[in-house]
Amino acid sequence: MSSISFADLQLVDPLLRAITEAGYTEPTPIQREAIAPVLAGRDLMAAAQTGTGKTAAFLLPALHRLAQSTENTKGRGARVLVLTPTRELAQQVARAAETFSKGL
Repeated sequence: MSSISFADLQLVDPLLRAITEAGYTEPTPIQREAIAPVLAGRDLMAAAQTGTGKTAAFLLPALHRLAQSTENTKGRGARVLVLTPTRELAQQVARAAETFSKGL
């Protein structure tokens, strides 16, 4: 498979900057396969080993879509809901969201 970059996935510039600052250079296989369909609004179910980038695979398109939204949602509650089976995983997801959303 040819090399693909995060920029090739057409993520917004603030996300691309945060990805670079976090030290990521290219998407993992799960990210390459998952990000585009989620950006297109499609549902997705995926499974991969621990440490393969699943969290970024769903967070990056969610943050991208939030950044692109022009809808005024002030005071309307949550715009993204992430459910996890453990507190530790919820904390990991929260840390990743903070890392990637720095410039948004």
